[in-house]
Amino acid sequence: MPWWWQCLDDDGRVVEPSEGRQDFPTRSDAESWVGEYWADLADQGIAAVTLFEGEREVYGPMSLGA
Repeated sequence: MPWWWQCLDDDGRVVEPSEGRQDFPTRSDAESWVGEYWADLADQGIAAVTLFEGEREVYGPMSLGA
């Protein structure tokens, strides 16, 4: 099952980042990616992210605010 982030705007609506949904082979890869790109996502109007493994919600929403 791929790991991926669901992105949400300020109103809690699901939005797609400009580069599209990214799938990762491991939780660690997904968490490293969001740690590296959170500011870029926030600049795109993404306010929070939720981590999924396949269709299972793992945790979130996690705010991207400072």
